[in-house]
Amino acid sequence: MLKDFFVKKKKYASIPSEQAKLDVPEGIMSKCPNCKKIMYTKELNKNNKVCMNCDYHYQMTAYERIESLLDEGSFIEFDKELVSENPLGFPDYLEKLEKDREKTGINEAVVTGEGQISGNRIILAIMDASFRMGSMGSVVGEKITRAIEKAMEEKVPFLIFTASGGARMQEGVLSLMQMAKTSSALKIFSNQGGLIISIMTHPTTGGVSASFASLGDYNFAEPGALIGFAGRRIIEQTIREELPEDFQTAEFLLKHGQLDAVIHRNEMKDTLATILDIHQDGGVINW
Repeated sequence: MLKDFFVKKKKYASIPSEQAKLDVPEGIMSKCPNCKKIMYTKELNKNNKVCMNCDYHYQMTAYERIESLLDEGSFIEFDKELVSENPLGFPDYLEKLEKDREKTGINEAVVTGEGQISGNRIILAIMDASFRMGSMGSVVGEKITRAIEKAMEEKVPFLIFTASGGARMQEGVLSLMQMAKTSSALKIFSNQGGLIISIMTHPTTGGVSASFASLGDYNFAEPGALIGFAGRRIIEQTIREELPEDFQTAEFLLKHGQLDAVIHRNEMKDTLATILDIHQDGGVINW
């Protein structure tokens, strides 16, 4: 009937179909784990993976950090072909490594090479927590040591970004030996006047924090980074005391004199460029 045409029909919110859900590109939105704000992943990436609302620093992959830090087209990678073996015959170790290679696009938990920061040539090593939680095995130690020796040979500064859960248990004492090997290489480099800049990112723990991570002429960290040797619970059980809320954060270490500065990621390149400029000719450390 004609009157039915003019009857106001109720509107109901439609539920998206399964196909509609599939049509939304995966990863288009990101939710900050700190403040819970939802933002476009594209905008987050433009901001160097730092939350625009609370300044939370997401973890970066090695190649993301290279892109944000180095002059465009200046990066040359070293020792990309080096891969870990299974010297102790640890069950499923090689299979897990292969899965991480497929997932991350890198062969090990560190990427090394040379590049430039605002025209200043450097040798650098960047650890990647997305590969075996950045754990340090024999290949990680070997790649870092080779990079240090290359910096010594080329007489250029050495820069390292650390991110690690510690030594890799699947390689036993061979992984622990990397602490001594990398530290010795840095000592030789330092004795010859080499400039070492270490930037600790979230997390830098275990044998990495107890060796090369804290041996820089400059020791920096990103905001909020967890930095320490043993875990909080282990320390509290050992000393029978409750630790401060901010214990083992970058800010806590800065307050207690274990860091030179905590540097926001968006200020990192300019800060490093300034330091490298200072040490070119008239700096404290030079060749």
